[in-house]
Amino acid sequence: MLELNNVSKNYFEGNTKHSVLNNFELRIAKGEIVILLGKSGSGKSTLLNIISGIDIPDSGSILIDGTDITKLSEKDRTLIRRKKIGFIFQFFNLIPTLTVKENLQLPLELNNEDNQEERIKSILTEVGLSNRADTYPDKLSGGEQQRIAIARALIHSPDIILADEPTGNLDYETGLQIVDLLDRVVKQKGKTMIMVTHSKDVTGLADRIISLKDGKLIEIKMNITVE
Repeated sequence: MLELNNVSKNYFEGNTKHSVLNNFELRIAKGEIVILLGKSGSGKSTLLNIISGIDIPDSGSILIDGTDITKLSEKDRTLIRRKKIGFIFQFFNLIPTLTVKENLQLPLELNNEDNQEERIKSILTEVGLSNRADTYPDKLSGGEQQRIAIARALIHSPDIILADEPTGNLDYETGLQIVDLLDRVVKQKGKTMIMVTHSKDVTGLADRIISLKDGKLIEIKMNITVE
């Protein structure tokens, strides 16, 4: 499903070089859920951006279903991202001027998907918000907004879900509800998911837990205690 081979990424601050990823290697199988840990600045978000093709590495290859996205044009990477990848963000990133239904319709429109009404109705039922289709995001609670963000990430049936601190902007109880929802819908649909988190409550979702340190991958035991 996903292969990262000898991926390196550096940033420069003046003449100072900062190595974020250093010959990074990772293999993720179809349907696998991987939790990614690491201190601030360790390269977690950079890694998600590189996997999605938003950013490109300085060297190395990234294969999604056998296609090396580092060799594609920006336009072709965008097309891969639209069809194969769904995003869940910490701050929801719903478009405030669009209703829930319109927010969910947008990725379907971009992909020229059929049966939009049925798919929107179905995914809203799955996340428990079938009665909020005509509601604007600012009328939803934080937990409801994140449920809609999860629905948006899944509605175009992507192969890979990238989640960046999906419970980080929620209170403890609401965060647990979101974890339960992700556990149910992502696993039920057999999606591959890579999630950045600092929450020990989220690590129970994982097939594997890995940590980023000094640009390298360190695989850690499932009974890890997260600070």
